[in-house]
Amino acid sequence: MSVETLSKPSTTRKLAPRYRVLLHNDDFNTMEYVVQTLIQTVPSLTQPQAVDIMMEAHTNGLALVITCAQEHAEFYSETLNLHGLTSTIEPDE
Repeated sequence: MSVETLSKPSTTRKLAPRYRVLLHNDDFNTMEYVVQTLIQTVPSLTQPQAVDIMMEAHTNGLALVITCAQEHAEFYSETLNLHGLTSTIEPDE
């Protein structure tokens, strides 16, 4: 008598693609306003993190705000844009 081993087909869970939310520098909004808007829009950001992001955008023209699922990235970017900031998203490769 032989015992056969049945193997389950392998199922790999594919992670949802992640997106980067980018903040672009502008010459219109005050630094304080940008920091407050970042904190209000992205709840996981602390004030020091928001200040760092604002300074990065101010100095280099562009800063990474957060990397997250596409739906969240779109929401954060649209909310930042509605508050007068310039934000875009791109795939996190």
